Amino acid sequence: MKKHVMGGTPRTAMVLAAGLGERMRPLTDTLPKPLVQVAGKALIDHVLDRLAGAGVQRAVVNMHYRAEQLERHLKDRKRPSVVLSDERGLLLGTGGGVAKALPQLGDAPFLLMNSDSIWVDGVKPNLARLAETFDPAGMDALLLLATAAGSTGYSGRGDFLMAADGRLRPRGEREVAPFVYAGVAILSPALFKDAPPGEFSLTRLFDRAAAAGRLFGIRLDGLWMHVGTAESVAAAEAAIKASAG
Repeated sequence: MKKHVMGGTPRTAMVLAAGLGERMRPLTDTLPKPLVQVAGKALIDHVLDRLAGAGVQRAVVNMHYRAEQLERHLKDRKRPSVVLSDERGLLLGTGGGVAKALPQLGDAPFLLMNSDSIWVDGVKPNLARLAETFDPAGMDALLLLATAAGSTGYSGRGDFLMAADGRLRPRGEREVAPFVYAGVAILSPALFKDAPPGEFSLTRLFDRAAAAGRLFGIRLDGLWMHVGTAESVAAAEAAIKASAG
């Protein structure tokens, strides 16, 4: 894969925090998923602390379900500074949510993180590795990928197959793929060219970029924790504790 130093980690990030968190019930009956605690800290604070540590200065956070709680929780956040993208009364999906926030994200490539993206870094921070690898001339998106077999809390059939140069191909309907999208990426605003209005999934744009040969991935160095259900919280906490020991 061609290496292209883009001048360090992007200074702006988008954090997807508008989901309903239905699979996390009963924890999300009374609070939004980004405020679910893992190892004594809200999921979204794990993400924002990671961004601050990487030098990100501004995070656009979208909100929908129990938005007032999230708004209250984030109001005093300074590093990174938080800009809220209000989706109350809207259902936009992951792609529509980012598309709505594009004016706040600017013209440069930006980091994208799900609000439940938790991992333990290996030797080199994964956000720095993403930034070093991203080549805006040849890529519309660079995804951080975990191994489906070696991740905590994940039991699906994977998302992508990866070529030797890092190019990605989505898993076919009857295939099992070795890599799962870890909910972290660097995206170029060009990915959203001619994006549909309203609600749509980022998967739609990833598929289009893959067909054009402009979707790439790197393998996460370390341990990724998929916090998708109430039961997976304990597994993530055990993994974090083990890594600190």
